[in-house]
Amino acid sequence: HLSALEEIGMVEHNPETKAYRIGPGVLHLARLREATVPRGEGAKAPLRALAERTGETAHASILSGVELHALASVEAQTHGTRAVIDLDRLPLHATASGVCALAFGPEGLMQAALNAPRAFTAHTPQDAETLRAMVAEARGRGFAQSDRGLEEDISGFAAPLYDASGDFAGTVAVACVAGRLTDALLAEIAQGLAEASRAITQNWGGRTPDRLERLWAAAIDEQDNKEHAP
Repeated sequence: HLSALEEIGMVEHNPETKAYRIGPGVLHLARLREATVPRGEGAKAPLRALAERTGETAHASILSGVELHALASVEAQTHGTRAVIDLDRLPLHATASGVCALAFGPEGLMQAALNAPRAFTAHTPQDAETLRAMVAEARGRGFAQSDRGLEEDISGFAAPLYDASGDFAGTVAVACVAGRLTDALLAEIAQGLAEASRAITQNWGGRTPDRLERLWAAAIDEQDNKEHAP
């Protein structure tokens, strides 16, 4: 099988170590996929608008199998200190995007998340009960949250994305410096995520489920009430 993959450029043989590694043919496939299913292009403008609205880093991810892969990110220039998305794969248990995928994606993701949980910080969920509670909250609000689960000073918020199949396809998220969170910013993040999710989902040929729209409306009203409470 490796020899066949090598012939078409999917893998290449390292002459020094004798090991195999990913070959240049994968790059061609990636370009072909992006040309036929332009996920990255469809996310760019909504991510820029989300970053500008919140003043924080906006990013999108796509689900492949049981892994969540970073797709694109936009860093707002509002603050000197900001979140940087430098991971290729987003941990399902330690990020808002991951919790969102567990809440709205296929059932098999939960087992994958529990198989090898790693503690990135003291706040990273390490047991099934905690993680399931976070997932249940996300399902009830339409938004997922991870408070310093991956990095000590970053809080994340995410909403699901859908494609033409009607299935969960990925997430759109905001990575915010935790010390800057206020009720006003949380309200902007909730409204911005809903708008970005609608836009990206539409660009991907999908449709936002009616139930999700109702959850968003309730969550946004709740956050607005907190912001304007005396």
